[in-house]
Amino acid sequence: MSSFEQFHIDFYQSNYTIEDQEEGCNSYGSDKNLCENRKSPAEKQPAGGAFVPSDMLPSPQRYSGQILQPAYSPDTPPQLGYVDGFDEEPPLLEELGINFEHIWQKTLTVLNPMKPADGSIMNETDLTGPMVFCLALGATLLMAGKVHFGYVYGMSAMGCLAMHALLNLMSVSGVSHGCVASVLGYCLLPMVILSSSAVVFSLQGIPGTVLALFIIGWCSLSASKIFTSALAMEGQQLLIAYPCALLYGLFALLTVF
Repeated sequence: MSSFEQFHIDFYQSNYTIEDQEEGCNSYGSDKNLCENRKSPAEKQPAGGAFVPSDMLPSPQRYSGQILQPAYSPDTPPQLGYVDGFDEEPPLLEELGINFEHIWQKTLTVLNPMKPADGSIMNETDLTGPMVFCLALGATLLMAGKVHFGYVYGMSAMGCLAMHALLNLMSVSGVSHGCVASVLGYCLLPMVILSSSAVVFSLQGIPGTVLALFIIGWCSLSASKIFTSALAMEGQQLLIAYPCALLYGLFALLTVF
């Protein structure tokens, strides 16, 4: 047993050291490069636990981009489906269906009864102008000392329903409630002129009656012209003008009396 332990100690003991290896490398000049290559990995490798600056560590490729932002390449084609949500959005008035150009064209059509109406514009269910004219009629009546907002809205609603039923019976294509309300509301503009005149002077007399009859004919002529143009009802303008005159006659009675 003792011989085996002595053999084990003799086998692992050696007089060879690292200094002997360095002297051997220095003694042979031809193998100098080989020795440097052997020494370089050991010398370059830092000792365990030693602090080494990050600049001295080998880095084959340094990342220069930003977090969560891919690097831009000029060769990459742009994304065709990307649209900026704020710059490409339509205006608010367009989303609400308010077009001032169409409102102005409809107003000019009503103010000039002899001007031919554009049926494509009048088919739009634009209620901005009618609401403004109804409020203007109620406001001018209020300035004359007549609080008739409920009568204005009530007669407008009943008149739109009656005209919608009548036009659907007379026309082939038919008409929507919005189109009827839009046309009748825009043609209420001359009645606003009559109510504005009632603020300045009294309409209870012959001049006031003549002016009221003129305004009724103006409103009914404009409304019948627009309906015949929008619904292609040539030759039926007088048939449409009669119920329109009855409706606007009620507004005239509110204004005069």
